[in-house]
Amino acid sequence: MTLNDSSVQSLRQIFPALRKITNGQPAAFFDGPAGTQVPQMVIDAIGDYLINHNANHDGLFETSVQSDQMLATAHQAAADLVGASDPETVSFGSNMTTLTLALSRSISQTWNPGDEIVLSRLEHDANFTPWVLAARDRGVSVKMIDVDPTDCTLRLEQYREKITDRTRLVAVGCASNAVGTINPVESICEMAREVGAISFLDAVHYAPHASMDVQRWDCDFLVCSAYKFFGPHIGIMYGKRNQLESLQPYKLRTAPETIPGRWMTGTQNHECIAGTLAAIDYLASIAQLASGEQATEQTADQHQINNRRLRLESSMRMIRQYEQSLLIHLMEGLRRLPEIKVWGITDPASFDQRLPTLSITHPRHTPKAIAKQLAEDGIYVWHGNYYALPLTESIGVEPDGMVRIGLCHYNTLTEVDRLLKSLSRL
Repeated sequence: MTLNDSSVQSLRQIFPALRKITNGQPAAFFDGPAGTQVPQMVIDAIGDYLINHNANHDGLFETSVQSDQMLATAHQAAADLVGASDPETVSFGSNMTTLTLALSRSISQTWNPGDEIVLSRLEHDANFTPWVLAARDRGVSVKMIDVDPTDCTLRLEQYREKITDRTRLVAVGCASNAVGTINPVESICEMAREVGAISFLDAVHYAPHASMDVQRWDCDFLVCSAYKFFGPHIGIMYGKRNQLESLQPYKLRTAPETIPGRWMTGTQNHECIAGTLAAIDYLASIAQLASGEQATEQTADQHQINNRRLRLESSMRMIRQYEQSLLIHLMEGLRRLPEIKVWGITDPASFDQRLPTLSITHPRHTPKAIAKQLAEDGIYVWHGNYYALPLTESIGVEPDGMVRIGLCHYNTLTEVDRLLKSLSRL
C-alpha cells in the first residue's frame, strides 16, 4: 500500500488538532519541525495512564506493577523505532537538549587537554553548544565542518582532514531541521570509529520522516524527541551498551547502576512515556489506519506480537514516498515565484538527499512579515533561526533568519496549493 490524498484523509481524521479553523479557513500545519500534532491514541494513552495506572516506579501494588509493565513495553518500542536490538540501551528524559547536556558532562570527563572534537555548522544548537561548552571546560579543541552555502550541504571532504587520532567525539545531525539536508551519517560514524572516537547522532528532525537504524549506522549514541514524531514532549537516547555501562553518569546515589536506569535521572514522565509508546505504535500502524481501520487495544497487542520494527520500516517508506511527492509539488510552485529564494537542495535529482523541510527568504519582505501574512491565511510556519544558529550564522541570514516550511505525512496537496497562493501575493 502507498499513501495518497485519499488514505491521508483517513489518517487526518485521527488528529483532532487538524480540525482547527483559523480566520474562517482550515488551519494548515506546516510547523511540524518545531513539533508535530498528535493522533487521538496518544491523547488517550496519556489520559488512560493518569486515570488507571498512575504510580511511581518499582512498587509491589497493582498500579505500580502496571506502570512498570508499560515502561518495559515503551523501552522495547523505542528500541524498535531506532533499530536497536536491546531495549535496555534506550533511555528516556525530559528532551533531547537535556539528555545531550547531561551526556556531554559524562563523556567530557574522559577528555584531556590536547584532545579534539569535530562538530558541523549544519546543526541545531542542541547538538553544538553542549559540546562546545564541554570542550571549553576540559581544554579541548573544537574542529568545525563547514557548510556549502549553495545547497546547504556539509563539506564532507573536511571530515577526512579534521578527524585524526586526537579526535574524541564526532557529533552530527542526521538531517538539518532548517533546510532538510540529510547527512551521510553511516560513513561519518565509520570515520569516527577508525580513530576510536565516539559518534553522536542528533536524529530529532530525521525521526518523523525516515527510518532510523542505529545498528546499520553503527553509532555510539543517538537522540531524538517524541514530540517531533507525533508524540508528547519527551526525549529518547540510545547508546551502545559498552558506552552506557563504562561512562559515569551524573546521578543520585539511590539511582540504579544498571542500564537504562543509571541514565534516567529522577522520576520519569510516565504519562508521556505512555504517550510515546502510543505514538510509535501509531507509526507502526500507518498502513492499517490509512485504509480506514480503527485502532484498538487488540491492534496494539497484535503489533507487539508481530514485528513492530518491520512495520515501522514499512510505514516510514510509505511516509517518505508520500512526502517526496508533496515536496516536488511545492518546489515546482516555488520556481514560479522567482523572488523567493529556497535554501538547501533544489535539484529534484538530489531530493533523496533531503527531507521535505525547506526555508525561504524574500528580498523585500522579512521572514516575520511573511510568516504573519501566512498566519492570517490560516497557514502555520516558523520564522527566525529555529535554534539552527550555527547554520544561519554560517550562511549570513541573521538576525532575521528565514521562513521554514515543514511538510509531514498529514499535509495535503490542497494545503500546499494554499501555501503557494498565499506566497504569490507577496
